Amino acid sequence: MHSVRTNVSISRRSARSSVRILGVASASAALVLGVSSTALACNIKEFSAEATCDGSNGVITVTDKDASGTPATISVFLESNGADARQVGDAKPIKGTKEGATVSFSEDWAPNAVYRIRVTTDNGKVDADITPNLTTPSTACKSDESSSPSPSESATPSPSASESTPAESDSPTPSASDSSSTAPASTSSNAPSPAVGESNLAETGANSNTGLIAGIAAALVVAGGGAVWFGMRRRGAHSGN
Repeated sequence: MHSVRTNVSISRRSARSSVRILGVASASAALVLGVSSTALACNIKEFSAEATCDGSNGVITVTDKDASGTPATISVFLESNGADARQVGDAKPIKGTKEGATVSFSEDWAPNAVYRIRVTTDNGKVDADITPNLTTPSTACKSDESSSPSPSESATPSPSASESTPAESDSPTPSASDSSSTAPASTSSNAPSPAVGESNLAETGANSNTGLIAGIAAALVVAGGGAVWFGMRRRGAHSGN
């Protein structure tokens, strides 16, 4: 009987020890899971913002290094005297990665301007601003020099255009006036003289001897005919005697 009781008490102790071990293991597992879930949870500290230049255009870039990939929405506001002056574009969605996901806002920012960046996750775990607020660099984005004409290029066409314009406007004007003034003078002085003389000679025949010659010829024909007739008559009279 004594040995049986001893075995039962040992079994109970072993069972209690097992329960305690399982409890400690469960608590440890829960603690590990809690720590890991907390490490993977989205946090406002995983977001950052920077003002940069894309050529001559200003850009505000927000980076999300949330390894859990929790979807979020980013909104950017220009600050003036501690208040929102205006919103920059529309709010944009982002889904973070361990390496870092980015979203950009086009903004022609001025030097030393202040912007407030609001982060709101879809699950509501984060709804806060990135702190501190973003302050832009002290130097603005440079303009694209290739798009603006150089001083030599802008100066060269201006004089050439101004010089060529008067030259073209001055040369045709005198030539046109000279030709218009000389053309009528030559026509009025030379053309009418031969035209008038030819018309008078054609109409009157003052310089032509055709009529006189024709009259003399007619008289000679008549005289010749009369002489022939008179001679033939005398010859007939002589033959009759």
